[in-house]
Amino acid sequence: YLIAKHEGGDFILRIEDTDQERHVEGAEGIIYRTLEKTGLIHDEGPDKDGGYGPYVQSERQKAGIYMEYAKKLVEKGEAYYCFCTQERLNSLKKTVNGEEIMVYDKHCLHLTKEEVEANLKAGKPFVIRQNNPKEGTTTFHDEIYGDITVDNAELDDMVLIKSDGYPTYNFANVVDDHLMKITHVVRGNEYLSSSPKYNRLYDAFGWKVPVYVHCPTITNEEHKKLSKRSGHSSFEDLLEQGFLTEAIVNFVALLGWSPTDNQEFFTLEELVKAFDYHNMSKSPAVFDMTKLRWMNGEYIKKMDDGKFFELAKPYLETAIKKPLDLKKIAGMVKTRIETLCDIADQVDFFEEMPEYSADMYIHKKMKTTKENSLETLKEVLPILEAQDDFSNDALFEALSKYVADKGVKTGFVMWPIRTAVSGKQMTPAGATEIMEIIDHHRIGSVETVSPVYFRNQPVGCTGTIVAQMYREQGIEITKEMAGLMCSAILSDTLMFRSPTCTPVDEQIARELAQIAGIDVEEHAKAMFRAGSDLSGKTPNEIFYMDYKKFNADTINFGVGQI
Repeated sequence: YLIAKHEGGDFILRIEDTDQERHVEGAEGIIYRTLEKTGLIHDEGPDKDGGYGPYVQSERQKAGIYMEYAKKLVEKGEAYYCFCTQERLNSLKKTVNGEEIMVYDKHCLHLTKEEVEANLKAGKPFVIRQNNPKEGTTTFHDEIYGDITVDNAELDDMVLIKSDGYPTYNFANVVDDHLMKITHVVRGNEYLSSSPKYNRLYDAFGWKVPVYVHCPTITNEEHKKLSKRSGHSSFEDLLEQGFLTEAIVNFVALLGWSPTDNQEFFTLEELVKAFDYHNMSKSPAVFDMTKLRWMNGEYIKKMDDGKFFELAKPYLETAIKKPLDLKKIAGMVKTRIETLCDIADQVDFFEEMPEYSADMYIHKKMKTTKENSLETLKEVLPILEAQDDFSNDALFEALSKYVADKGVKTGFVMWPIRTAVSGKQMTPAGATEIMEIIDHHRIGSVETVSPVYFRNQPVGCTGTIVAQMYREQGIEITKEMAGLMCSAILSDTLMFRSPTCTPVDEQIARELAQIAGIDVEEHAKAMFRAGSDLSGKTPNEIFYMDYKKFNADTINFGVGQI
């Protein structure tokens, strides 16, 4: 694609499906989707007839194109019918350098015309072979590797038409490249050894040889050639692994090619402009997954925040079922991941605290131990309990004052807090940023240094706190406000089934239900049935809904908002 577009030419899509034994159902769909997603848009193909169709080789085979040209070669003496059985071919096999090969001995070349016609009339299975000389040399030119000369004795009489009537890749491509007026043939360097035979076919037909550009082989880290059949990743596999299309295209373009100015990051348009195939390497290129992950991470960092959130959202929603601010969490992980699939491991603690050892509180650089971490948590707990504003800035300010009063470094305090609220050594954000997300629902218990709910006090539910505050200040609780408070308690306590629900919460909820004139049990059922449609709902009706569907930016269960 880059070679064609850099030269101002056309990029042709031809489906080469002549090997029926290796036909994979759905493979064409993968090709089309890959080209579309990567932006490698073809100018001609099965879906864009440019006057040189059909563009599917099996369709061209049915039209008799390849057999027609094979017979022309037979007439010229450049090819011949071969009727050898598989048993005879097997007898020609020999082992060279530990590899079994078969070199055909031109046995059928010497059949008379009458013998050939008799065999064909009798319906004997046959193939058509190229007739290569055994003396002299053949020279061809490649744009990357230069002039290459081989002894004709090394050229086997390769099969052009197989016994099933289909052409081999080698023959079909020569015929199609000529008929479709292909000027540049770009392929892997494993086809270098076959190029002399291709040239002999062009010469036999009297056709102009196209420009050859043989690309270096791409290998894995063990220097084995990449192959889908060997389990290596396809483009769509890489997408499923969380890689971005732009990063994959950029990375693959740099395999075996170096820009003149050592630039590493390219858009597709920039690649088209910069890609000079003369700067391609002859040496194999290694598909370095570590480098791809790094490059993908750089693309993620540079991505627009809104676009990143849309890509990250499905991964976040899979990992986190709680009604937390996913957009804020996305902002936390954006600069800390290399693929989208890294998200889950970064954020799983928001959904459920992992089991962890108290040894995590020991940090040599922060100078924390289990003992002084426990002391720190005990001292900061009242500070956090008294905190009304749980924004990151407010929390950091409150804890910074404690740090200053204590005369210690910030990390000495933040390390144990971050450990207590996450249960992990590595998190996508600091202690106060994490607490802003989870609000005041959870922190490490100072007794056991293990995950429990933060509001570890007799009255912890938002609706309960508000109701008691109203009563203490002598404010009348109206029917609608009672319904709101009761709904808030039911939501916060998951219909009294949450481990944080206290007897006081349930008692006040039932009292509020009496004021509102509602039955608590029926009201709870209605909240789950209500669905997520907020349009046209009164504030009271909104609270009837399953709290997991609430947008945390819109509806806040905090005391101030209620």
